[in-house]
Amino acid sequence: MAAPDPLTEDTPDRACVNLRWALALLDGLIAGGVEHLVLSPGSRSTPVVLAAQRRPALMLTPILDERSAAFFALGLARASGRPVALLATSGSGPAHWYPAVMEANEAGLPLILLSADRPPELRGWGANQTTDQTRLFGVQVRDFFDPGAPVDDPGVRRALTVLGHRAAARSLGHRPGPVHINLPFREPLVPRAACEGETASDGENVSDGEKATEAKDPFHDVHASPRPPAILSRLPNGLQERLRGRGLIYCGPDNPRPGFPAAVLRCATALGVPVLADPLSELRFLSELGFTQRARTNFGQAATTNSGQGVATDLGQTVASAGSPSPLISRYKSLVRNPAAARALRPDWVLRFGRAPISRTVLEWLPGIPLILVDPAERWSDPAHDLALPDSLHLDLDPIALCMTLATSPPTPADPDWLALWTRAEACLASLATNYLAQAPWCEAHLIADLVSQIPAGEGLLCANSLPIRQFETWAGTRNAPLTVFGNRGLSGIDGQLSTLAGHNAAGLPTTGLLGDLSFLHDLSGLLLARELPRPCILVNNGGGRIFDYLPQHGLPGFERLWRTPQTVDLANLCQAFGLKHRRVSDASAWRAALAAGLAGERGLIIEVMIDAYQSQKVHLQFRRRVAETDLLG
Repeated sequence: MAAPDPLTEDTPDRACVNLRWALALLDGLIAGGVEHLVLSPGSRSTPVVLAAQRRPALMLTPILDERSAAFFALGLARASGRPVALLATSGSGPAHWYPAVMEANEAGLPLILLSADRPPELRGWGANQTTDQTRLFGVQVRDFFDPGAPVDDPGVRRALTVLGHRAAARSLGHRPGPVHINLPFREPLVPRAACEGETASDGENVSDGEKATEAKDPFHDVHASPRPPAILSRLPNGLQERLRGRGLIYCGPDNPRPGFPAAVLRCATALGVPVLADPLSELRFLSELGFTQRARTNFGQAATTNSGQGVATDLGQTVASAGSPSPLISRYKSLVRNPAAARALRPDWVLRFGRAPISRTVLEWLPGIPLILVDPAERWSDPAHDLALPDSLHLDLDPIALCMTLATSPPTPADPDWLALWTRAEACLASLATNYLAQAPWCEAHLIADLVSQIPAGEGLLCANSLPIRQFETWAGTRNAPLTVFGNRGLSGIDGQLSTLAGHNAAGLPTTGLLGDLSFLHDLSGLLLARELPRPCILVNNGGGRIFDYLPQHGLPGFERLWRTPQTVDLANLCQAFGLKHRRVSDASAWRAALAAGLAGERGLIIEVMIDAYQSQKVHLQFRRRVAETDLLG
C-alpha cells in the first residue's frame, strides 16, 4: 500500500504545512503579475524558497546582501513595470531593505516584501534572530499583512492565495508602491522526503469570481484610461480658459505609462506651448518603449528589446504632423540662468505631470506661477506650495486622457510667438554649448555628450544621484533615437546604484550605468552582480564628493574631510577581486575606445574615468557665466 501523500492528506509534518502555505501565497502573487522573486539566503525563509522552486512561472535570483537585493528588485520593477517579490529571513535581514523601500514608496514602484519571521510564541522572549517585524516599514508601504503561522486548512490556504493576488494588485494600484507581507513559520522548515515531489496548492489558480471581486477594489484596475468624453465631463469649469496664452508643460521625474510621451507632445503642439522635459520623464529622449517589448529572461542571459526605431518615427511624426517648431525643450535649466531669458520666458501658468523639478535653479524660477498639477496618484508634489495660489488646480485625472482631450479641443493660443521664442532660445543655447565644449578641456561634459550620442537606440542609461545627474541635466541635450534614462530620484540617495543597474538589465533592457566614485563604493555588494552586466558601468572618479564644491558647505572648516570625503581606493584591484574587467582612462581617445568596447557587448566592464575635478568645475562655472552674458533671444 502506497504511503499517504502529506501534501494532500492530514499529516503531522509541520514542514509540509509550511510548504503548502507558501505555495498558496505564491500562486496568488503569480496571478497578480509577479514573475520574479529576489531572495537572500536564510533558514526561516526556506518554505518560500522550496515553494518557489516548484513554480516555473517564477524566476529566482539569489543575492547575498539584502540591501543589494532590494535595490536590484527596485530596478527590475521600474524597468519591467511589474511587481517584484523580495524574500529575506527573519531578524536584521528585512531591515536592510529599508532604503530601497523608502525609494520605492517615493518613486511609486511595486515591490512585494516577504519577510520570514519566527512564530508569535517566540516574539518578545529573547529568541535568537527575532525582533518585532510587524509593520516594520511603517508609512513606507501601501499595505501590511500578517496572516499568522501556517495552519493545515484548505479554506485558509485559499484565502491566502487571494491575499497574495490582492497584495500584487495593491502594489500596482492608484498609488503604486511597496506592500509588506510578514510570514511566521514554525519549525521544522525542511520537509520529509515524501514532500519533495512536484506539488500544487489548493489555491493554485484564482477563480474568475474572485478576480472579479478583486477588480472592484479601486486600487486594482488603474491602467485603463477613460475616454476623452468621460474626462471632458470631469474638467473643472474654466480650465481651458486658464490654459490660454503663455504657459508651459513641465514633465518631471516619473514612471509614465506607454503612450504618455506622444500624448503630451500632441497636447503641447495643440496649445502652442513648450514642454520642459526632465531627463527622467521619458520625454527628453522620446523613450516610448512599451514594456511588452522587453524579453523575460534570467539575469545574465542574453536579452532582446525593441530597438525603438519605429517608436521614434511615430513620435517624430507626432511633432512634424503639426508643423514646426518642436515643443520639446531640454536645456531649460541653463536658459533660466540667463537673466533676460528668465524674465522673457516666465510663463503665466504651468501644467505639470510627475514630480516637482529637482533642479534648485528651476525651482527658484517657478514659484508664484499658477500651477495645474495632474496628480492621479495624489502625491501632492508641491514643495513651493504653488497649489495655494488662487488660480492653481489639483487634477486627479488620467494624464494621457487629459492630454488627448486638450489636444482634440484646445483653447485658441493667445500668443502664437510664444513657442517660437522658446525654440529660438533653445537653439541658441545648444549652439553655444557645442562651440564651448569644442574648445574646453576634456571633462565630464564631453563624457556625457559622447554617452548620449553613442548608446544604441532603445537602450537605457542609469544615472546616479548627486553630481552625475546634475551634470547630465546640463549637458545631455537631445538626440533623435530613443533613450530611456533611469535614476533613483524618489529620495535622491547615492546608495544601491550598482544593484539598481543590475536590476534594470535583468528586466531585459540593456542599460549603461553612470556613477560617481562615492556612489560606486557605497554599493560594493552590487559588484557581485556586475559580472553579468551586458553594458558598461562608467565610474567617474573625481576623488570624492565633488557635489559639495557647488554647495554652501564649500569652504567650511574641515570641509575636505567632513564633506568632500576624498577616497584613494585602487579600483582596479577592487574590480580584480570581484572578477570584473577594468579599464582606466583619462583622455578623450581612450575613453571613446573603452566606451565602444563596452557598448559592443564586453560583459562586466567597469570603465574608470579619471577626472581633474578642479578643471572640470572651472569648465562648468565658466559656461554658466557665458550663458548669463549671451543674448539668447535675438
